[in-house]
Amino acid sequence: MHRAFLSPLLLFVFLFVFLFVGLGSNLTFGQNGTPPSDSPPAENVAEKSAVEDNVAEKSAVEDADSNWMTQIDTWFGDYVVTPVAKAIFFDFGTKNWKWTQTSIPFVVVWLLAGGVFLTIRMGFINFRAFRHAIDLARGVYDSPGEPGEVTHFQALAAALSATVGLGNIAGVAIAIGTGGPGATLWIMVVGILGMSAKFTECTLGQLYRVTDDDGHVIGGPMRYLHSGLKDIGLEPLGRVLAVVFMVLCIGASFGGGNAFQVGQSLATVRDEIPALETMPWIYGLVMAVAVGVVIIGGIKSIGAVAGRIVPFMCIAYVLAALYILLHNLTSIPAAIVTIVTEAFAPQAMYGGFLGVLVIGIKRAAFSNEAGVGSAAIAHSAAKTDEPVSEGIVALLEPFIDTVVVCTITSLVVVVTGAYEAPELASAIGADQGAKVTLYAFRMGGHEWFKYILYAAVVLFAYSTCISWSYYGERCWVQLFGVRTSLIYKGMFLVFTLLGSIVTRGNILAFSDLMILGMSLPNLLGVFLLSGIVKRQLDSYWDKYKSGKFERVK
Repeated sequence: MHRAFLSPLLLFVFLFVFLFVGLGSNLTFGQNGTPPSDSPPAENVAEKSAVEDNVAEKSAVEDADSNWMTQIDTWFGDYVVTPVAKAIFFDFGTKNWKWTQTSIPFVVVWLLAGGVFLTIRMGFINFRAFRHAIDLARGVYDSPGEPGEVTHFQALAAALSATVGLGNIAGVAIAIGTGGPGATLWIMVVGILGMSAKFTECTLGQLYRVTDDDGHVIGGPMRYLHSGLKDIGLEPLGRVLAVVFMVLCIGASFGGGNAFQVGQSLATVRDEIPALETMPWIYGLVMAVAVGVVIIGGIKSIGAVAGRIVPFMCIAYVLAALYILLHNLTSIPAAIVTIVTEAFAPQAMYGGFLGVLVIGIKRAAFSNEAGVGSAAIAHSAAKTDEPVSEGIVALLEPFIDTVVVCTITSLVVVVTGAYEAPELASAIGADQGAKVTLYAFRMGGHEWFKYILYAAVVLFAYSTCISWSYYGERCWVQLFGVRTSLIYKGMFLVFTLLGSIVTRGNILAFSDLMILGMSLPNLLGVFLLSGIVKRQLDSYWDKYKSGKFERVK
């Protein structure tokens, strides 16, 4: 099997050789590595003052840095983002339809339809199992000796650390800045529907998990797409979907789960650290080292770190946001009215409504990843002999991530008016959403609130990186074998550094492409396997209602 995937491996290696060696002749200091032709004669140099020398030297370094970083960014946008976007965001020409007047990518309709279908198919599990999910996460039903690597709570924290991050802080602000406050309502709706999708895919992740040669769990879409569809007589389709998912997941781990996080967090803190203005790669290098220290330890190390960082930063961030909302209590009703009315955009019913809907779905999917299948990889490692129980724990993620955190962020951005502040127009245009939220925190609270956001942005970005490294690594191992794991980790750290170089616009586009693209093979498999999950759920729910599960707390 591993030989069959030798060509894709060589392709990945070639990409990095091309980026960092093939372009080497163009990434020198200056256009061709030689001084300008109009440089002064050598005898006049001695007459320059020390101040002029320093200024000239600094300018040369800045020009050099700008040159090679711009070339990488341009290449990334032209040869990676643009071609792939035409395929994944194909919209059947809906922008030219009279009754739509806006581009509606198929993947957006796919995600919305998936959430609605699974919510109905699973009997509104997102509502009826909510209290039970909290008990499971608290360890009320945990018992020693169950198979797996991490507890329910650690699996939840690891998955949340990949979803609660810059999508909540920056992504929401981007959605409101580009689509208006109405995008908030659709982000919430998709979050609620996503709870059912998350339940289904994470239950499947547990049902079809296996253990690799090193004793580590491999589970998630790459397993249930292959083995699950094989069980219902669709093995050829399962093989294709599994490979497509793994390739997209690896790409998503480099983009949305890594480079996007580094780029957005850098854009937030670089104004506080002058050195990052001219040498942003320093931030990427520091982040790469910090991420590398943790990901070497695998899911146990990731779960332990995430279990500490995520709860602490969520509480700190939410408390600061709630303070701002309480301080602007009288403005909240008007903000809610604005959100609801603009969600349907009556002044432009088709183009306006559908445009805001598309933006809301895209940002919600990027935030909570429901339907994408990524969280099923983390939850498959949880210690349990009841697969459905882990799916029920997983449905808490979209609620915490989207319904709670994203909504709070949205209200803060709206009540403070940050989304329409003239001085933030350029930041919104450049998709630097974290700057918009930072402005809201400073204007709505106190000046020192910016430090809470700085800490949240950096730590959320960090926790997201380490969790997505696990997702991508599990897919990589399934494709190329356990022995190649270090190759993937090395490439992941290179993209961590690259995130401080490539512009946020290109990173955001690449992130959308890969993360939303993962939903295409994943949801198709989940739809086909939903009958298996429904039977497992009915059996589990009967046991739960009859009191057959022993409470240990």
